[in-house]
Amino acid sequence: MKGHDHLAVCMAQRANMEAIFHAVADGILTVDRELRITNINQSAQAMLGIGAEEAAGKPICDILRCPLWDMGELLRETMRENEGARERENVLIRPDGTEARVILSTNRLLDDTGGTAGVVIIARDVTHLRDLETRLEDRGSLHKLRGKSHAMQETYALIEQAAPTDSTVLILGESGTGKELIADAIHRCSRRQNAPFVKVNCSALSESLLESELFGHVKGAFTGATYDRKGRFESAEGGTVFLDEIGDLTERIQVKLLRVLQEREIERVGDTRTIPIDVRILAATHQDLKKRVQDGLFREDLYYRLNVIPLFVPPLRERKEDVPDLAMHFLGELAERAGKRIERISPDALRSLMDYEWPGNVRELRNAIEHATVKCRGPVLLLEDLPREIVRETAGLSPPLGGPTVGDTTGFVTPWRMPDREARDIRAALEEASWHRGRAAGLLGIDRTTLWRKMKRFGIEPPPAP
Repeated sequence: MKGHDHLAVCMAQRANMEAIFHAVADGILTVDRELRITNINQSAQAMLGIGAEEAAGKPICDILRCPLWDMGELLRETMRENEGARERENVLIRPDGTEARVILSTNRLLDDTGGTAGVVIIARDVTHLRDLETRLEDRGSLHKLRGKSHAMQETYALIEQAAPTDSTVLILGESGTGKELIADAIHRCSRRQNAPFVKVNCSALSESLLESELFGHVKGAFTGATYDRKGRFESAEGGTVFLDEIGDLTERIQVKLLRVLQEREIERVGDTRTIPIDVRILAATHQDLKKRVQDGLFREDLYYRLNVIPLFVPPLRERKEDVPDLAMHFLGELAERAGKRIERISPDALRSLMDYEWPGNVRELRNAIEHATVKCRGPVLLLEDLPREIVRETAGLSPPLGGPTVGDTTGFVTPWRMPDREARDIRAALEEASWHRGRAAGLLGIDRTTLWRKMKRFGIEPPPAP
């Protein structure tokens, strides 16, 4: 092959290698023996927020700052041991101060004599994946709703699916399960979140008062109507109307509501003019609407208009794994309001709360914790502080619960801890393990990834190297 042909082939090969280098989705950097950057592909530039010219010749540790373990030591070990690292997960702090979660792999680069020329680093950005895992694993609340049970996870998912639409949602469930909180969460997750959220209890008013309350009235419509008045539908323009206890509507109000759902317009009481409205309607009831339809007490056409997206709220007895978290949440809120420092729930009290069937659901649990908060005289909420009917109905149903109290810090494995105490537990475990995350995670009874997420949440960082 002639010299210029060989040169042309080499140039073509080099161009192809550069094209591959920059086309790879993972970030690729190379450093020399002094750990100064010699090459950086486009994916790494985007990941780090730095250009190739700016990065060239800079120490890698100034660009790839990884607080969980030392980047420079990893690269020196790669050159020293002739063995690269495989998929080391770490936090990456970009030059602008933002963080990314990356998986790093390294390998030794050779020179013409077979000696070490430097190291190649491959970085995969898994920030989005880890954030998704965190949401799935740690999803314990949605706005004012609380609970990590499977039933509540399904409820959260349905809320987030229904919220972006304008479809009518019929929220079904026993009294005290939190149907109003469900409606509030749907509104807050929707495009209407900045518009009014108007609530109406359909069982609290007489037919005539409810009609005026919903649709408004004009002056002279009835005795005492001395001026025109907007109803709740007009007041909620652009927002959401929540009709609680929809099963108690009279026949006449049902007919008028059906028109609202079909035509998206209303008539004020005493007026013949129609007023167009732009509202989303959410409805709730503890009654069996199908049975009321069969009994002739509820219009079938209205039922199907309301039941576009049915959402059943599970009773508390079917998600008892949420009781400890709910109890601690209410305890923290109510103890602060009462000016008391109550930090834990005793094992016997917790077992009683877990054994009770909660016919009044979450509302009854909150009332029970409020009762106990008033009676409690120390830092631990005791069995004797709970309402008598709960203690009486659960007495002898199960043996006493051993081990640490809920919220206790004795030992590292302590479920349902308050956030500030959990942070102290994590720090104590890390110090006990000399800041070795694997051993600390073992002491805490969690995996390394969960420990990292909790360290990030509580702002726990290892001490600076001596």
